[in-house]
Amino acid sequence: MPIAAPPPIPKAAGSFPLLGHAIPLIRNNLAFIASLRDQGPLVEIQLQPGQRTIVLNDPPLIRTMLVEVASTLDKGRFFEKMGQLLGDSVVTAAGAEHVRKRRQLQHAFRHTEITRYVDLMREQVTATMNGWRPGQVLDVREVMVKLSLDMLSATVFSGSIDEQAFHQLRRDLSVVMNGVGARIMLPDWVEKLPLPANRRFTAARDAVRATIDAAVAELRAADRDTGDMLSLLLQATDEETGRPLTSHQICSEVLTLAVAGTETTASVLSWVLYELARYPAIDARLQAELNDVLGDRPITFDDLPNLPYLGRVITEALRLHHTGWLVTRRTLEPTRLGQWEISAGTELAYCQHALHRDPAFFPDPLAFDPDRWLDEKQELPEGAWLPFGAGKHKCIGDRFAQAEITTAIATLTRTWRLDLTPGQTIRPVARATVRPSTLEMTARPREGAQVAATTTPTGP
Repeated sequence: MPIAAPPPIPKAAGSFPLLGHAIPLIRNNLAFIASLRDQGPLVEIQLQPGQRTIVLNDPPLIRTMLVEVASTLDKGRFFEKMGQLLGDSVVTAAGAEHVRKRRQLQHAFRHTEITRYVDLMREQVTATMNGWRPGQVLDVREVMVKLSLDMLSATVFSGSIDEQAFHQLRRDLSVVMNGVGARIMLPDWVEKLPLPANRRFTAARDAVRATIDAAVAELRAADRDTGDMLSLLLQATDEETGRPLTSHQICSEVLTLAVAGTETTASVLSWVLYELARYPAIDARLQAELNDVLGDRPITFDDLPNLPYLGRVITEALRLHHTGWLVTRRTLEPTRLGQWEISAGTELAYCQHALHRDPAFFPDPLAFDPDRWLDEKQELPEGAWLPFGAGKHKCIGDRFAQAEITTAIATLTRTWRLDLTPGQTIRPVARATVRPSTLEMTARPREGAQVAATTTPTGP
């Protein structure tokens, strides 16, 4: 009996000549990608003229892409654009190159290093909080971006750049982070136009590279170990040549880490604080756990596994508000995904934000419910829950990120309660990551908390 041919892969409506689906993506990229779920397990869209892109909506097919046929795939447009814009790094590399780069950097994310990083992270959170005053209205996302960059500075550049250079680095990185998201979405020819936004992006990216280059050169000249991640990268060697990483290689790794890690951490922190403000009962349970485990002392690395409720709060934030909205791969040869044979040179993509809100896998998907993760009967198909990706390209900094977010929330919320400022419409928007459109919150000291006195408000 002949095998039935698979159904054709549907094409999403709303495509325009030259622009493809850029218009619906610009209008509301999250809603557009989520709408594809109802059109089938695979749906074709167009991001570039003449380039076929297939969005995967089915968890088993997504897992097949990330794990089982990973060796036949390149990393695709999203990571290719990041490589073009920021330089080749472990995040953007594929195949043997990715494996080689991952080995070079793995020691910077070891258990022993993260143990030390937690103290540095906590110090930066405390310094940030000490600049707040009771009743101050905070632009929370901007505050969390600054905090994330401060934590990055402490772990990557603790002794490598001075305060003035760091403040300039933060300003430049903010421009780069916003620009990367737009350039991934738009056709390539747009970034070649002589627009002010394009000039600002190029100038900021070059300035970031110059700052990191100067720090690398100074460390090498001084031949000193500052104990930060930059020093660890200076000690890394290329396993093929045995030579140290070049300044350009280090620069690309740090730049990509800064853009990917800072933006992601800031968005997750913002969403956790938002949900704690919306649900006072969840906030109260979290405070009870923190008081039971920590008492009056600051959090340390050893405390991280002893805070299960905080862990579930963060896990639920990663589900409902996942920061990844378009992860890509590209077929290097004809590749089978389920019933379908995908031709070489096809872009593949999936959306973690949409996947984690699929009611087929997560009952009442828009509800923020940390206790859903206690349900032992909840059986998720492989590929339905991907907070840090899967397979050989799973995020190298997943433990670092979890430690960073846990440390920040535990430290911050024991001293301050952040209340939502009335009159806001808060919705997710996707740029480089999925982040709140706006998030103003008022800082209130916790009962009994010791708040550092400030004579003037410190802006976000």
